[in-house]
Amino acid sequence: MAPVNPQTNPWLALPPFIIVCVAVGLSASFITASSVADWYPTLAKPAWTPPNWIFAPVWTTLYVAMGFAAWLVWKKDMRFAGVRAALILFVAQLALNFMWPFVFFGFRMPGLALVSIVMLFVLVAMTAFAFFQQSRWAGIIMLPYLAWVGFATALNFAIWRLN
Repeated sequence: MAPVNPQTNPWLALPPFIIVCVAVGLSASFITASSVADWYPTLAKPAWTPPNWIFAPVWTTLYVAMGFAAWLVWKKDMRFAGVRAALILFVAQLALNFMWPFVFFGFRMPGLALVSIVMLFVLVAMTAFAFFQQSRWAGIIMLPYLAWVGFATALNFAIWRLN
């Protein structure tokens, strides 16, 4: 029996895309969990701060959606420069997404985290635009993530100003 090739059956490549994205979020959350529990509650926060329980399901949903969107772009054909560029942007924003919790919670530096998350917002916007160029659905799927990062940027800014 011949091995199954993800290029001939692209559905086989979908789980790794999702697993990598979810793993990025989970690994950052495990590493920063102590600061989330003991430092974050001591910070002054704006009245519009969501309850803590909302972050895990929202981020999990977004990571799954991001993986699906990246897979939709990957399916187009890696030989095309636009596909490669879109996926490079995706990896870059995923790396910044991974780093932000370390700066905010790990180093406990909301000001530097604000710089990081603004850069993340710009990269997510660029990624969503690049994804739209390759797959309308991939671009649309990235919009809730862009909106959430925009909200997180505003929250990061407010926390930095209040503390």
